[in-house]
Amino acid sequence: MPSSIPTLCGSLAGQPFTFNVKVHNAAYRALGVDYTFVCFGVDDAAGGVQAIRTLGIRGMNVTMPHKQAVIPHLDALDDTAREIGAVNTIDNRDGVLTGYNTDCIGAVRAIEEASPLEGRRVALLGAGGAARAIAWGMRRAGAKVTLFNRTAERGEAFAREFGIEFAGAPSAFNASDFDGVVNATAAGYRAPDVSPLAPGQLAQHLFVMDAAFIPVETKLIRDARSVGCRTVNGSRMLLHQFCGQVELYTGKPAPFEVMSVALLDEIARSQQSPV
Repeated sequence: MPSSIPTLCGSLAGQPFTFNVKVHNAAYRALGVDYTFVCFGVDDAAGGVQAIRTLGIRGMNVTMPHKQAVIPHLDALDDTAREIGAVNTIDNRDGVLTGYNTDCIGAVRAIEEASPLEGRRVALLGAGGAARAIAWGMRRAGAKVTLFNRTAERGEAFAREFGIEFAGAPSAFNASDFDGVVNATAAGYRAPDVSPLAPGQLAQHLFVMDAAFIPVETKLIRDARSVGCRTVNGSRMLLHQFCGQVELYTGKPAPFEVMSVALLDEIARSQQSPV
């Protein structure tokens, strides 16, 4: 029987992030579990982690800029989070806090809606936080990953860390050398007319994913679809990431379709007003 006081889950966020709240709470209602998800906007990562212990919060999502800052304050790390070097999920089991990273799960599950990754040659655009999880996930799934980044110094350091090739700026991308391309730059996020690639750089044989999810169809995705590419919107990566968290917190399969509707509704709302 559900308890009279709901189990609390939340988001340890640099800024309030309503997508977590709407999608998680829709999932818990569909599953019939007495969980409530709220967002905590905090500046102090150490204090935020301590609050999980003090308040007995069941689980906590972690957004930028805290994904690395929380690590020293946890009791354990999942192998995925340790190797990526970032945590987006904290699981509280009887007071033991373990850090996980479901960003990579989200990326791989989303990409594999369009194409298997085993043996595929994939161009990754960008060397930021999202790119870390995506690079790790694609390599673990058997893809040969090549990095493109505007800043050479950062791109080379990233490539060395993950054991992948650095091939220059996105302008150097040549479709004939790859089976797919994944955008993990900020180009296109809340910028419907901006793309990291020129339309002429794309070719029909590619699968194309954009990690940006606002708008749902970025210019990169629209350009890719216009030449016949298989495409994956960034909302799919975000959705699969949330599903991994719900499954971790509840031990139940995530209600995928319910969560998808909630996410797309919230993205549509956010495009009409600030997040």
